[in-house]
Amino acid sequence: MSSDSGHPMSTADAAHKLGEAISQVQRVIVGQEHMVEQLMVGLLAKGHILLEGVPGTAKTLAVRTFATVVGGTFARIQFTPDLVPSDIVGTRVYSASKESFDVELGPVFTNFVLADEINRAPAKVQSAMLELMAEKQVSIAGKTYPVPNPFIVIATENPIESEGVYPLPEAQRDRFLLKVDVPYPKGSEELEILRRMSVTAPTATQVLDPDLTRSLQDQAANVFVHNLIAEYVVRLVLATRNPSEFNMPDLAPVIQIGCSSRATLGLVASARALALIHGRDYVLPTDVQAVALDVMSHRVALTFDAIADNVTPAQVVERVLAMVPAPTPVWNKGQQPPASAQAGSGRAAS
Repeated sequence: MSSDSGHPMSTADAAHKLGEAISQVQRVIVGQEHMVEQLMVGLLAKGHILLEGVPGTAKTLAVRTFATVVGGTFARIQFTPDLVPSDIVGTRVYSASKESFDVELGPVFTNFVLADEINRAPAKVQSAMLELMAEKQVSIAGKTYPVPNPFIVIATENPIESEGVYPLPEAQRDRFLLKVDVPYPKGSEELEILRRMSVTAPTATQVLDPDLTRSLQDQAANVFVHNLIAEYVVRLVLATRNPSEFNMPDLAPVIQIGCSSRATLGLVASARALALIHGRDYVLPTDVQAVALDVMSHRVALTFDAIADNVTPAQVVERVLAMVPAPTPVWNKGQQPPASAQAGSGRAAS
């Protein structure tokens, strides 16, 4: 990664730049620190994000502000039950003057796609979204068209709606790197929302640009992951597939399908991104634990009995985190752990 002077940007400088971008988003968004941080984690890890929360919790505003701060192009698509794939990916249009068909590309050819209320879209649109999210390209009339780089889909979902809603298929939920629950703001935050938004609403300024974003993504991908951390990630995922082998036999009748291999890759990619945001070039077990809930919970399918007993996937993931032991840190002589380190380092002495 390069800075203005042409030298590689240090981890501290990258963290400062990312912190500046996050603080600009929080000039507009009151509270919701976790959601804003996870948006940045998803961007650095090159993953798509699903935001779930009741209406009016600033999901759309957060994404719009985030796109402004990061730079690049932005499109918002409001999903409805009468949407067809050509509405989002584009279609062929007949040109009378040329006596031939021209391809009119759809609104998804931007850096940031806000898929508002994605669970309202019918099956054909969901399948078009699958190719878009997985392959980062669309097919029109037998020809493929790549989307811009960086590219990220941030989808919102309303959990309380039941009319005109198509539940997302498991395969599509698995495509999302992170699923972030967006709660109501606290009392003090509600008062601050009233204070800020009842006058001229604050605006955010651009901090990053597409070139800088790509460089930061490359820097995040090179964050060091120790073998002990990698083994810890694998154990977390395996514990959702065979809980009895990890001293959790009570979870066996609760979990129908455990996490896929995308969860393993997602945990490492997200932990790397979080480490860079916190100014480190190595991953700690606490980074993995901080992203585990958002990476794993939407990939765990529960049995009918568990759902009837009001068990949530988040509770299952929290139990797994509590039961699977993390690597223990042993710092080298004279090596001081950074202020953010509460547990083992990827570069700790064994």
